[in-house]
Amino acid sequence: MTAGKVLLELDGVELARDGRAILQDITWCVRSGERWVVLGPNGSGKTSLCRIASLYTHPSRGRVVVLEQRLGRTDVRALRTRIGISSHAVADMMRPGLRTVDVVVTGKYAALTPWWHEYSDADRRQAMALLDRFGCSHLSEARFGTLSAGERQRVLLGRTLMNNPPLLVLDEPTAGLDLAGREQLVTHLASMAATNERSAIVLVTHHAEEIPPGFTHVLLLSNGRLLACGPLEETLTAERLSECFGVALKLERRNGRWVAWGL
Repeated sequence: MTAGKVLLELDGVELARDGRAILQDITWCVRSGERWVVLGPNGSGKTSLCRIASLYTHPSRGRVVVLEQRLGRTDVRALRTRIGISSHAVADMMRPGLRTVDVVVTGKYAALTPWWHEYSDADRRQAMALLDRFGCSHLSEARFGTLSAGERQRVLLGRTLMNNPPLLVLDEPTAGLDLAGREQLVTHLASMAATNERSAIVLVTHHAEEIPPGFTHVLLLSNGRLLACGPLEETLTAERLSECFGVALKLERRNGRWVAWGL
């Protein structure tokens, strides 16, 4: 198989805050068509890694190249419009009173409100189509703050696709969902993995059970360090997962999904 175009490259990246090392010596490459899952325990640096990849945090050291633009030498505000980002931080910054369709349409400019840009009828039709794709078209006029956690996450997934971006960064979209909500979202993520062939997806989670079918690569992060990364089938093992989370784990593949449990 021909290797895809490099969309994200981190070389020797480190991040420190108040004298504490959050990320250390991260070297990582994401290519078009790859679907990455980033696994690691709380405090391992997953969200910080996402913020660097989506251009919201500058590293303390190292080189970051996103969509062939080097961080520190490009206009990040313009470049962010080519990255689809979904996170609880984004959800928290959205005004609760915004209509759901307006939340989606703001993804065109990576904005938080629809008032500072002009949107065409075609933009709003696209936003409605994305809401329909994620089963939320009936919520188009609902206020974002009134949605359930699962509904918000599906709306935010629609927002990430507003610009058909080549890179999607999804930071723990299943966190806080009940079993039904989690499974619905995993199904949607599997659908995203099966489409948008030229894009790359980076999904952060705590749980192997939340890896959607169709994902191709894994990065294991522990204490801010890269423990392992590579093709999912070869890299994700019980031994590595146990080392990553600091507890003895059993790992199996069942009906296309991963299952992990303590020994």
